Amino acid sequence: MIKAVILDIDNTLMDFMRMKRAAVDAAVDAMIDAGLPMHKEQLREKIFEIYWKEGIEDQNIFDKVLMKEFGKVDPKILAAGIIGYKRAKEGHMTLYPHVKMALTDLLKMGVRMGVVSDAPRLSVWMRIVGLGLHHYFEHVVTFEDTGEKKPSPKPFKKVLSLMEVEPAAAIMVGDWAERDIKGAKALGMKTAWAKYGNEFDTPVSGADYELDDIYDLVAIVRRENEKAR
Repeated sequence: MIKAVILDIDNTLMDFMRMKRAAVDAAVDAMIDAGLPMHKEQLREKIFEIYWKEGIEDQNIFDKVLMKEFGKVDPKILAAGIIGYKRAKEGHMTLYPHVKMALTDLLKMGVRMGVVSDAPRLSVWMRIVGLGLHHYFEHVVTFEDTGEKKPSPKPFKKVLSLMEVEPAAAIMVGDWAERDIKGAKALGMKTAWAKYGNEFDTPVSGADYELDDIYDLVAIVRRENEKAR
């Protein structure tokens, strides 16, 4: 019996990388317009090079790139980049199709919901509230809550403990097979891979279910619970 659905946020409920790429492109344009002497594609590559090395949530990315490439941080250039980034981020923070419909139907079925994310606490809540999802989730567990990232069992155990649900009565939904799926399965949770958010060209997820659309989850939970009756 599935009593709880635990969800990742980025590339599961929202198209995080689409937003990130659009925000970085806007920041790059703004910095070049402000006088930064670098080609757009080159600057974009430098930014993502550091993102992939130090983490996609790096809050000081532009400072690091400017210091590495020019040996100093021009406040005018930095300000232009930050403002360009923030404006584009807000305009491109969107849910995947059918997310609210799926979450609403799960609630109507009496299924409880929580979130486990590796992102910083405030960033996670900014996304949840910004996307209008804050009324759906009973508990939200972020990196600061355990100090460990998925696939560590700690984040999964934390949210299940808060929700007072056994692993076998919960299903984890996420896009990252090596973290979301592997970690949840090791703990005994059922798993559903958000195939539509796959950014890693993962050929085999190892999940119990694969989702082409988030709304597929509703039918899966319904079937699981009908079997358990």
